[in-house]
Amino acid sequence: MTSLLCRSAIAAFLLFFPFTRLSTSSREKTSAATAARAALSDTAKEKKIDELVRKMTLEEKVGQLVQYSAGQPTGPGTGRTDYEDMIRKGEVGALFNITTAHQVNAFQHIAVEQSRLHIPLLFGLDVIHGFRTEFPIPLGLATTWDPDLVEQTARVAAREASSSGIRWAFSPMVDIARDARWGRMAEGAGEDPYLGELMARAYVRGYQGTHLDAPDSIAACPKHFVGYGAAEGGRDYNSTEISEHTLRQYYLPPFHAAIEEGAATLMSAFNALDGVPSSAKPFTVTEILRKEWGFQGIVDSDYTALAELIPHGIANDGATAARKAFFAGVDMDMVSSLYHDHLAKLVRSGEVPEAAVDEAVRRVLRVKIALGLFENPYTDETKEAGAMLQTDSVALARTAAEESFVLLKNSSVGASPLLPLPGTAKTFALIGPLANDRGNMLGSWAGQGRAQDVITLRAALNERIGSKNLRYAKGAEFLGGTDDQLEEAVKAAEQSDLAILALRIREDDLSSAGLAASVRNLCITTH
Repeated sequence: MTSLLCRSAIAAFLLFFPFTRLSTSSREKTSAATAARAALSDTAKEKKIDELVRKMTLEEKVGQLVQYSAGQPTGPGTGRTDYEDMIRKGEVGALFNITTAHQVNAFQHIAVEQSRLHIPLLFGLDVIHGFRTEFPIPLGLATTWDPDLVEQTARVAAREASSSGIRWAFSPMVDIARDARWGRMAEGAGEDPYLGELMARAYVRGYQGTHLDAPDSIAACPKHFVGYGAAEGGRDYNSTEISEHTLRQYYLPPFHAAIEEGAATLMSAFNALDGVPSSAKPFTVTEILRKEWGFQGIVDSDYTALAELIPHGIANDGATAARKAFFAGVDMDMVSSLYHDHLAKLVRSGEVPEAAVDEAVRRVLRVKIALGLFENPYTDETKEAGAMLQTDSVALARTAAEESFVLLKNSSVGASPLLPLPGTAKTFALIGPLANDRGNMLGSWAGQGRAQDVITLRAALNERIGSKNLRYAKGAEFLGGTDDQLEEAVKAAEQSDLAILALRIREDDLSSAGLAASVRNLCITTH
């Protein structure tokens, strides 16, 4: 696999060099990146930010640094049910996992109309490879070797997500991953830093558009900073050991590319890097990201990453974890509630300077202002349905799927290769648990994709060649199966000219998201 990917990386370099192939739109892309960076450093807007910060109580400042999941959880929940009251008090800065414009507006009305300073909330979601219109998973999109195509898919995702009030995508994942057993490899572009840079830029351009404050633009959030994809043994959440040379040569370039492209936010990682958890590591978050690269946007923690500093062993309690993460440079606490519970107390005890809190608040307000949320906090609910599954979006999804196909081997049958299929083949056997499974065809992190929209392989083949020419047999379940199922599959194959297998990795080895789930091996055994 490694040699295959290396050859692919070389092919990508040859494809894009010389860069004249991209010259027609390079000026526009440079302009968009410049506009995005300028939106985070507008001196006129800084005056408004300073005025707001001066009016805030300490609790309201801390509130801007607090983020909760108010919808379907993607991990351990907070157990809180008092979000509305907290919003009225100015104790929440961002919410996520809310997926309709009506729900978003309900919370936003409370923030803008009932809180003392009327500061809007920022709503986020894991928009990974589409929102309502689903595209191939990011690893599949990377195999297209086409950044322009990927940018178009991200633009569709932004258009759909923003119509539901979501203005922040926790994407792209730009981790370099070189152990395919790692469960989250599906979310990135693989092992090559150069391809990773191209894809990172494409996603940022697609999500953020030409202007961040356009109603159909959403803030990008490259993740996970940094080294998460180098998990030892390919085991998710595992520690990583990366020399500074390797870190800068391979793992940092895609993040740097995303920041150069104007990414408004960034997410810190779960993993420990050289013995120090990434969400408590000043060297990467402050020294490199802030000081070397000049990043002025939000650094958001990953889901409960701050609370996980305790099992990492560098904090005995929540207050210590909050202090270490804050001093490392993490602006916003996703779900852990440690900033909400402890940060004001740490300021009053003198352990954290209030001026440092002010700077973190400025970064959060900077992104909210750049997105135009103060001028246009609400979402037009009448336009939500019409933004989804537009004809050109669905056509783009088909194009992306076609371009993502990878033919590993075209075996010979006699004197000719198997593909294209010979005209003499009249009957086909379709075998496998993926052949007629709508839900699994959506892929991991399917956003708001719906199984009822999926055309299965069986349905497509029935339409193409006719049901009388297709013998379908499930063959087995994703995990296990019966002798009768196997016998039925063998019989279908024996009675057909060609057999098509639709298989996947065992379900117990790979969760629907790949999160906290890695495969033991990469082999599929057939008999």
